Amino acid sequence: MTLFFRVLQAGKGLRLPYNKRMHYRSLGRTGWKISEVSFGAWAIGGSWGRVDDAESMAALHAALDGGVNFFDTADVYGDGRSERLLARLRRERRETFYVATKAGRRLPAQVPDGYNRRNLHAWVNRSLRNLKTDCIDLLQLHCPPTEVYYQPEVFEILDGLVRDGKLRHYGVSVEKVEQALKAIEFPGVQSVQIIFNAFRQRPAELFFPEALRRRVGILARVPLASGLLSGRITRQSRFAADDHRRFNRFGQEFDRGETFSGVPFEAGLDAVGRLARLVPKNFTMTQFALRWILEHPAVTCAIPGAKKPAQVRENIAASDLPPLSKASMRKAGDIYSQFIKPLVHHYW
Repeated sequence: MTLFFRVLQAGKGLRLPYNKRMHYRSLGRTGWKISEVSFGAWAIGGSWGRVDDAESMAALHAALDGGVNFFDTADVYGDGRSERLLARLRRERRETFYVATKAGRRLPAQVPDGYNRRNLHAWVNRSLRNLKTDCIDLLQLHCPPTEVYYQPEVFEILDGLVRDGKLRHYGVSVEKVEQALKAIEFPGVQSVQIIFNAFRQRPAELFFPEALRRRVGILARVPLASGLLSGRITRQSRFAADDHRRFNRFGQEFDRGETFSGVPFEAGLDAVGRLARLVPKNFTMTQFALRWILEHPAVTCAIPGAKKPAQVRENIAASDLPPLSKASMRKAGDIYSQFIKPLVHHYW
């Protein structure tokens, strides 16, 4: 796939890959233009069943080949495994790309006072080592307790890390709309990562307009509802013991909204069957789900995960597909309102 380059007058001012099929959007006030379909690296770290580093690297290379220039990871994905894979990608490729990582989930228990100076500095330094860099492009607090968003001193620590040159920018990854709205009151918050997909539509109601007004980037995570919206999961699907879709379906290990977007499995499958009738010719169900997200201009990018190059190529192709019709968007909204909204809307 042919690549061409242009100089981006932002960040380090280095040359970033642009692909004629990939489209780019501004990430808040950072000055960065990032691929509107990017790469979520949770799956290549772990908690999604079997993972193979060689296959993961092939997927990462396929993403760069397709014009992806933004990768999202976390220090706890495989205990740093996905961060180290991204460091390897930087060694193997000459293109410059952005890496966003997260900090906070190394706490043995999620308590507000765990987000202190000593811990935040330790987490950042560990990620710097894993990523083999001297400055993290974007650090995100990793779904901390709601009380943290009411503690200005936490964000002052992050401001200090920016001044020290260890972070270029910082943002947050949140569970709830309330947390997102509170976070963007802090001027240093450049981005909010939040679950947003055809099964989780509440963020568009109040948060998106406010984020647009404040010029805060939005990273749509869990865009395929843990694979439900790919159309490949059936009632006969079985998940490995180390796959969160098996061990966290009811929130046994972390917030249940992270698994299938909190939608009960059977109800989700039924709703996917209805959405499948709306998929245009030459779209896959996955591409329809990603395209649905991209129809919202407040969204900077969707960050689907992938463990194989074929999955990457399917994901990134959604960027250059035609917009969905107003009728399809309206019908998708009706399906959500009737079959999904009563189950999840009020929780997150």
